Amino acid sequence: MLMAVTFLRRLHPLDWLAGALLVLGLLAVATGLLPSGPAADVLARVGPLLVFLATVIVLAELTGKAEVFDVVATWVARAGRGSYVLLFGLCVVFASVTTITLNLDTTAVLLTPVMLALATRVGIAAVPLAMTTVWLANTASLLLPVSNLTNLLAADRVALSPSGMAAVMWPPQVAAIAATMVCLWVFYWRRGARGEDRYLPPEPPRPADPVLLRVCAVVCGGFLLVLLADLVPLWVASTAAALVVAAAFARRRREELRWSLVPWRLLVLVPGMFLVVETAGALGMDRLLASAIGAQEGPLGVLRTAAVGAGFSNALNNLPAYVAGEAVVPPANHEQLLGLLIGVNVGPLVTPWASLATLLWFERCRWHGTRIALGRFMGTSLVLAASGTVAATVALAATS
Repeated sequence: MLMAVTFLRRLHPLDWLAGALLVLGLLAVATGLLPSGPAADVLARVGPLLVFLATVIVLAELTGKAEVFDVVATWVARAGRGSYVLLFGLCVVFASVTTITLNLDTTAVLLTPVMLALATRVGIAAVPLAMTTVWLANTASLLLPVSNLTNLLAADRVALSPSGMAAVMWPPQVAAIAATMVCLWVFYWRRGARGEDRYLPPEPPRPADPVLLRVCAVVCGGFLLVLLADLVPLWVASTAAALVVAAAFARRRREELRWSLVPWRLLVLVPGMFLVVETAGALGMDRLLASAIGAQEGPLGVLRTAAVGAGFSNALNNLPAYVAGEAVVPPANHEQLLGLLIGVNVGPLVTPWASLATLLWFERCRWHGTRIALGRFMGTSLVLAASGTVAATVALAATS
């Protein structure tokens, strides 16, 4: 009994939210609010996504423990050669590549403390680096299926391979990152540049275990190549990569292999959220969203869909926003669906709960002791959410 009480006290508010959503979803099935057939379809669709999500986060966690991110961050700072402006560009590239190749939650969970520590080591303000991380964790997540859970759902719906999705989404991705760079410089980095034109580059990195570092770096690179080549399903590639890295740790640093590496909160949250959204749709939310989104194709229809997706994401969360929106977009309207994807990826920046990555980022910033003024965060994020969503949607329409 005492152990149970201690365990409950240690739960994070997000753990309670995840558990509550799963209980609500299961209750909906048990009471018949959500028929068993649709519920089974939802869980069958979520299954491979959960395997991918669990294994890719384990891969990212172990890669972080092998100091791959720390080494890259140090080399980024050294490559900047003491120039604040050049460091800005390199940090944008670093955060964007991490999000694109290892997903937005990896950027939020692992890259945030690395970037904040980097700010301390080179003696510059932490907030610009923190905002670079959280904004690009969201806005740089359009290009590949691996970049965002919503992308995996969309790629399945429109039958796009990783290379096919990249071919379609690279113009919106470039536009979203460009809008992010402008907002980052105007709102955060420019102020620092007035008094921090130069910084002192850190010493060369000295990883504790160079063998583990090389293994993890090679595995991550191989994972990306397999992903782009579309040789096997995503969950197979991520599982194989995670197993190789785990085997390397079992041989060299077994104590790092703990059950806490598994993202239990996400594994509870995602199926619960899907079941709750499916239930809400059956109770009438689908009709409301269908009216808001409409069935119009073309630039204006795509922009309208993106705007509704962004607004719904900030009101609730981007994952249920995508699932609910996908259910009402006509199956043949692929461009409209990709507009919805832009809205739920680039748009959920304004409220702290709009995406799980942003919630995780706030948690990491509090742990590090970096204070982010909520009013300024929401105000500047609103500007980026609007401009980034419009820019990406226009880029999609221009190349369609």
